[in-house]
This record gives sequence, C-alpha cells and structure tokens, in this order.
Amino acid sequence: MKIGFLGLGKMGVPMALRLIAAGHELSVWNRTEGRTEPVIREGAIAAGTPAEAELGADAVITMLFDDAAHEEVLFGANGLMDALEPGTLHISCSTISVALSERLTAEHARRGIDFVAAPVFGRPNVAADGRLWIVAAGADAAVERARPILEPMSRGISVVGAEPRMAHAVKLGGNFLISAMTHGLSEAFVFAEGQGIDPELFFEAVNSALFQSPFYAAYANVILHPPEQVGATVDLGAKDLRLLREAAASRNTRLSLADTMAQIFSEAQQLGRGDEDWAVGQYRMAQRRGRI
Repeated sequence: MKIGFLGLGKMGVPMALRLIAAGHELSVWNRTEGRTEPVIREGAIAAGTPAEAELGADAVITMLFDDAAHEEVLFGANGLMDALEPGTLHISCSTISVALSERLTAEHARRGIDFVAAPVFGRPNVAADGRLWIVAAGADAAVERARPILEPMSRGISVVGAEPRMAHAVKLGGNFLISAMTHGLSEAFVFAEGQGIDPELFFEAVNSALFQSPFYAAYANVILHPPEQVGATVDLGAKDLRLLREAAASRNTRLSLADTMAQIFSEAQQLGRGDEDWAVGQYRMAQRRGRI
C-alpha cells in the first residue's frame, strides 16, 4: 500500500520503519529535513511538501507534535487538506485536542475523505518493536480500511467509537493516568527516601503486594534509572494535561488532580526542566517539593 507519512519525530521514525518493514511504500515529510534520513535509507521517498506526500497515496498518516503543527501542516501553504482527494484515508496518530479532532472530522466529511483517529500508547522503544497500543475511532468502514496499516505498528487496537474525537479523548485520559501514576510513584519514593528505605526495595515490596504491574515496574525503572534517550518530555506532559483540562471544561467537568498536576508541570517548566523526561522530571519535582 502507498502511504504518505507526515511527522518523523521520536515516535514517527520507528512507526514509519515498521510500515516499511511490512512492505508498504512510504512517501515521507518532516518540517526538519534531517529527521527523514533513517527512513529514506530504508527506501522511503522524501516529499518536498505535505501535499506532495499525499500524491498517489492510498492513505496518509499524521504524527505531529501539537495542534499548532496541524494548523501549519494541514491548513497552511501546500498543506495536506487541499491535496487530499475524495475517498482518501487520513489516519491521525497524533495526540491532539478534542476540539481540533472535532474540527478535522467536520472538515473531512465536507470533503468526502475518510478520517480515523488512531493515537498511540507507547514510548519510542515500544514503537520500534511494533508493540504500540492503538486507540481508534471513526466510521466502521474507515477503521477497517485503517487496520492493515495500523497492525504492523501495534500489539493491539481498541476501537472506542464512531466519532474520531473519542479516540483522542481516550488518549488524553490515558496520558493523564500515566502522569498521575508517575507522580504517585515519585512521591512514594520521596517518602521512602525520607524513611531511610531504598526506593527500589520499597517498590519491589509494594508492587509485589499490591499491583503486580509491569507498567508500574517500567516507569519505576525510568524514574530511578533515567534512560540516556529521553522519551516523552515534561513539555509534552504539560501540553497533554492542558488539552485534557480543556476537553473536560468543554463538557462542564472539573478534574481536581489534573489541576494540581498542571501546576506541578508548569513549575517544572519555569525551572527549565521542560526538556527532561516526563517521569524523571516529575520525580525531581517531587524531591524538590518534598523538602521541608
């Protein structure tokens, strides 16, 4: 299948490589040209513009950073939307606002283009192994069209509804749970340290007794043994929390923990920790805030 792939950041590159390995033909574009090199070496074709990446494609995937990037890439000069032909499939794997998802749904329907929201859960190393978990939403026929494209990148797909906005909402809610989990782990480790207990021994005991969770174990390892390569950053976590709170407010819902978490992320950014790993930054903030 011929696929246009827009957005080759930390997540986009391993995702695109999985598609190439599965036999798909890719035309790729990224705002920073150097990011395309790993996939070009594996046989992808470089497109000069977002619109050019769509030429002759059966489907287009966007994996862009935020709403502002979508405005530029989809609706700007030589943007994707004007290039998409009726009947084309657009798969949005990005984490974006629910409001933008609703706007894109209406815009695609007006133009006769299939639109599937398919945001992904997993860090870059998980993407490289083709073990992302994908949350999909859209018309049944469009989701079925998307499956052969999504499957090489994933270990599973959850279809959560017919409205694309639902998948983007689930993604924001999931990322909030990750932030809440890592914040809880961070404060528990600070507590253990204050009691003279090795945080790793503390975690081994409570995870064995309470959770038996490999996910908790993975993030505890990230917190206590920061990886050389940063996965998601504090800036990214702050962005996702903002989008979650905006979506909640649009439906008259208040999330008090999310409000508190947003303050912590904002404080971390003010202290210059925006580029730190999301989980590691939360731990450092818990240590800082935990001093009496």
